[in-house]
Amino acid sequence: MSICTPFSSNGLALHSSRNRSFNRLFTSHLISQVQVTTVPYAIPLPSVYLSEPKRFSKERFKLVTASATPTVETPIISFRGKNPKDVNVLVVGSTGYIGKFVVKELVKRGFNVTAIARERSGIRGKNSKEETLGLLSGANVCFADVTNLESLQKSIENLGMSVDVVVSCLASRSGGVKDSWLIDYEATKNSLVAGRKFGAAHFVLLSAICVQKPLLEFQRAKLKFEAELIDEAKNDDGFTYSIVRPTAFFKSLAGQVELVKDGKPYVMFGDGKLCACKPISEPDLASFIADCVLSQELINKILPIGGPGDALTPLEQGEMLFRLAGKEPKFLKVPIQIMDFAIGVLDFLVKIFPSLEDAAEFGKIGRYYAAESMLIWDPETGEYDAEKTPSYGNDTLEEFFKRVLEEGMSGQELGEQMIF
Repeated sequence: MSICTPFSSNGLALHSSRNRSFNRLFTSHLISQVQVTTVPYAIPLPSVYLSEPKRFSKERFKLVTASATPTVETPIISFRGKNPKDVNVLVVGSTGYIGKFVVKELVKRGFNVTAIARERSGIRGKNSKEETLGLLSGANVCFADVTNLESLQKSIENLGMSVDVVVSCLASRSGGVKDSWLIDYEATKNSLVAGRKFGAAHFVLLSAICVQKPLLEFQRAKLKFEAELIDEAKNDDGFTYSIVRPTAFFKSLAGQVELVKDGKPYVMFGDGKLCACKPISEPDLASFIADCVLSQELINKILPIGGPGDALTPLEQGEMLFRLAGKEPKFLKVPIQIMDFAIGVLDFLVKIFPSLEDAAEFGKIGRYYAAESMLIWDPETGEYDAEKTPSYGNDTLEEFFKRVLEEGMSGQELGEQMIF
């Protein structure tokens, strides 16, 4: 069982003067009312757009909160009255694609951030401890195993400080069946249990908008934890949560940039209009997650969130890429039925060869993202609704495409997810 020694980002052990008394955790503080303004939906009404696109009004945001979210009485939590430098935020999944942006944003806002990381982090464990310390500059780094509850609790105990907020950016690296339940459910639950043991009164969960229609194992694993997190808040008035369900990330739409740049056709399923999304950049998503740490307006809610602008279909994304690359548009349209046939074959083979279980799941994941929109799902109409999908931030997909066409995909590697 590995035991963690806490490190600051410069590699030095934390001094005991950083420790805080656990008994002070629930001391009452006067909470000042946070004023927020409205961020608009992506609809073509110029009068709706305001000058501060990163904030929401209470009334506007309630419109997009999932109907299944239970009403939980808003408690008064002492940490919300503190200065950010006195708020201890524990981040798990800190070296993941979104996690490292979240750590950077929290550090920039002045929180006392402790990042839990693997001893070999990054894609296929390519980063050493020293590289991880550099990646998480400004945070206290604790090397621990989130899949082992006892080890994780011992590591946090060694920090010698209480925890105010846990931010989980954990996500399965492959989407395989066993890995999904190990990371999206078990490791995430370990983070909740360990955080609560050391005083955490708020939990910010990075989930995914696609859990609205759960057809895949990682979606079911995420939903199971979401339900248990909500129950935790229902059973304890002193505990709150924020469940963040983002749409597509920019990098997930960048897989064909090099193909288009080389003059090759853009591959899409059907007519290229089977699905749509409002992609959000990593810094904008990290900013929204950081908002959830202290904002009273964002607690005890399921929070779907997309980037600015209109929803885009694969066809529109391809047309944008060709225009920015200065190339003549060429599209290769693949019938979605081909994927259905392949999935049917794999499902049959799994019954004979159980080792193919993950291969069959990967096929289902590919099929899901080829046909399902990353937008709010309206169960009453049975359709996805772009107008009900909130917009946040300033970064656009077009700006991102321009950058990667000029500078390449460095820092946007898909890693094990490239199979999708």
